[in-house]
Amino acid sequence: MPEKDEHLVIGSNGFQGAAVARALKAGGHEVRGFTRGNGATNRKTRDLATRHGDLADPDAVREAFDGVTHASVVLPLVFDAETIEAYANNIVTAARAAGVKRLVYNTNTPVPEPTTRHAAYETRRVAERVFLAGDPPAVVLRPPVYLDNLFSPWNGPDLVNNGVLAYPFSADRRVSWLSHDDLAAATVAALHAEGVENTVLPLGGPEAISGDELAAVLAGELGGNVTFRPLTASGFESMLRGPLGATTAAGIAGIYRWLDDDPGSELFHVDNGPAERLLGFEPAPIADWVRAQPWEVWKHTSTG
Repeated sequence: MPEKDEHLVIGSNGFQGAAVARALKAGGHEVRGFTRGNGATNRKTRDLATRHGDLADPDAVREAFDGVTHASVVLPLVFDAETIEAYANNIVTAARAAGVKRLVYNTNTPVPEPTTRHAAYETRRVAERVFLAGDPPAVVLRPPVYLDNLFSPWNGPDLVNNGVLAYPFSADRRVSWLSHDDLAAATVAALHAEGVENTVLPLGGPEAISGDELAAVLAGELGGNVTFRPLTASGFESMLRGPLGATTAAGIAGIYRWLDDDPGSELFHVDNGPAERLLGFEPAPIADWVRAQPWEVWKHTSTG
């Protein structure tokens, strides 16, 4: 009998990793998780067999890969290049020793072609280089920005209670907002599709829409008025500082500070053509995502 595939989701306690783990389980795949921390788990992956460890510990990573054939990787929100490179090298070394057939790395952000001054991009670029070195075969997915960010402690309350959608994009910037569920579907496809080894695939939502258009979709599904309010990168950093901490908030804000350097960039406007051809990727309409969220949890809750 052929050996049964075993999938490892690195970063399974985060929202993106948890979505991948759920999608794999829903597809009937064997899956286990690896995450940092002391044993606390995401409520949506409580039934997932999970090993806790540090990506900086080669032995812990090697043990996590024992018997694994496929791996999905989401790296922590760490913005030190040497640390990220060490994480990636430990993963690749362990995956190679385990005989992993396919590794899929989610950058969690688009990556500009030119080198930038922002660690949020350059640390992901470093990791890409390590994962694409050749063994095991890898696929890199580059999502733009997540719809699920809107259903968060820093956006949800203001959106539900005040009808304000605040984000660090200009109101007319067209963005290919992507849901975690669609990211997960693409990851599962990339783990198993033929002929996609060592490719980098931009991955976006069903359409690129402006902030004002996104506000209109939200209003149509939630009822009432929703107004898009552009934030500066500094304002967004301040919003994130409470829930995420100063270091992480500053790193994430760098993604949007780059738009100040290159305001005409279409980095967040994604052509899904390659993902459609290679993965059969078909993201769901944005309105479907809005309709599926339990927005009532944010009623009478303050932002942050």
